[in-house]
Amino acid sequence: MADSSAVRMAVLIDADNTSASHAGALLEEVARYGVPTVKRAYGDWTTQQLVGWKKALNQHAIQPVQQFAYTQGKNSTDSALIIDAMDLLYSGNLEAFAIVSSDSDFTRLATRLRESGKTVYGLGRRRTPPSLVAACDKFIYLEVLGDPGDDEEATGAEPAAEEQAPLPDLQKLLTSAIDATSDDDGWAHLGSVGSYLGSSQSSFDPRNYGFGKLVTLARAQDYVEVEEREDHVIRVRLVARPSSRRRGGQARKRTAAKE
Repeated sequence: MADSSAVRMAVLIDADNTSASHAGALLEEVARYGVPTVKRAYGDWTTQQLVGWKKALNQHAIQPVQQFAYTQGKNSTDSALIIDAMDLLYSGNLEAFAIVSSDSDFTRLATRLRESGKTVYGLGRRRTPPSLVAACDKFIYLEVLGDPGDDEEATGAEPAAEEQAPLPDLQKLLTSAIDATSDDDGWAHLGSVGSYLGSSQSSFDPRNYGFGKLVTLARAQDYVEVEEREDHVIRVRLVARPSSRRRGGQARKRTAAKE
């Protein structure tokens, strides 16, 4: 992975779709992957809906971009964000983009930026449609960044319109990742497992399952064995299935044959 301190990033926030209470946490999160040299938030700042954003804009030096809603029921904010993103892409001064929204309308934008060789990070709520999640190199759910409180309207975000999508089955994900990266002896380096999970599942994050780190998550699973060697290399492998299950299956087969 490239040195994050050398990666220049644009953070483009759909303020109509994101709570201002997430502002500080999301900027801290994207700082793990690059330097947010461009920070912009898009919305109609003449409306009461975005009052909660005004303090966050000043506190975090985020540039507000005014976009009037010319037609009722149409979101012109999306268009303004997309146009700016393409302008920034062609300026050639950035290596990565962070799109902060739970709106699937940005799916094509994320795909286009990646086609141009840019790394795309998505940040949105758990109700974000799978299309946008899959279009990003990595997608981070805002819920894992802390509890902003329940007063969404007061902080400048639209209330959730859809139910949260269920998380992928953890055992299936870990089993596939360990199988794909393990050596002949069944052991896999935890770093390789993490890289595989990040590549195959853009929204994978140990925090989604209540763990701060992948190693902590792995140690909590009874079907995974974790080994830390003297050189601090951590390896994992799947726990062998109990032989009693195989014997039980053979006994059932014999019983069925007799019948």
